[in-house]
Amino acid sequence: MTSSSAFVSQAPISQSDEWFQETASAQIRQEKLAKAERLNGRVAMLGFLLAILTEALSGYGILGQLHIG
Repeated sequence: MTSSSAFVSQAPISQSDEWFQETASAQIRQEKLAKAERLNGRVAMLGFLLAILTEALSGYGILGQLHIG
């Protein structure tokens, strides 16, 4: 039995290729973080809007809705 990894060539990585891989990896990480932060901000805005709407409809503030104040 031969594994599929036996057919993958392990060519030595040159200095420029290594730099490119590190730079591309850093850019991908930054793009994922930016997307996560954008989603987090949108969810926070939605939660704030729902809290304001609930307060307007019920007449109780956030603390009153939680029976704290």
